[in-house]
Amino acid sequence: MSEPTFNEPRLALNRIYTRMGDAGETHLAGGQRIAKDDLRIECYGTVDELNAHIGVARVIAQEQARHVERLSRFGVILKRIQHELFNLGSILATLPEDVHPKQPRITAAEIKQLEVEIDEANEELQPLRSFVLPGGSALEAQLHVCRTVCRRAERLAVRLAREQDLPSEIVKYLNRLSDALFVWSRWVNRISDQEETLWEPNAAASGTSAS
Repeated sequence: MSEPTFNEPRLALNRIYTRMGDAGETHLAGGQRIAKDDLRIECYGTVDELNAHIGVARVIAQEQARHVERLSRFGVILKRIQHELFNLGSILATLPEDVHPKQPRITAAEIKQLEVEIDEANEELQPLRSFVLPGGSALEAQLHVCRTVCRRAERLAVRLAREQDLPSEIVKYLNRLSDALFVWSRWVNRISDQEETLWEPNAAASGTSAS
């Protein structure tokens, strides 16, 4: 049996509240105390938020897989991404000097896999003739929520990388993931026979009243 790539978690969450954060500080993986509104905390907090939204998308996909079998495999992909986001957050929660060689992280393999999956899904889609409005289906709309939160995480990671040392794979992964979420939002509608809602500028109140 091959040795695992990363160390397994070493946690003992027996007590949830400690009162240690009551002064507006938390600690990084290396033990450093840091303000809860620090950019590094904001960044991995947003990644955590994204993970929760992807969890909702995974539940919807699993429920709809009873009617669209291909969504079952998609749910497996979303679960993998949740693990990857926790690996990404592990590095964000650790200062560069404290990173262990076998600490969970994002590598080129995760980025490449997203690119493969983007290309596979995109092959089944028609070219867009307008921008897409979320709401064609519950799963599609939730994937758009994931996409926008992912873009926010990416923006925060770009800011953090400008100020501190950050592995380049983090920004690259979040960039690819946001692209994947957009493509998947269209793809789930396609395989579920749901119509896309395309942006129509003249569907606004001003356009309607002028017609």
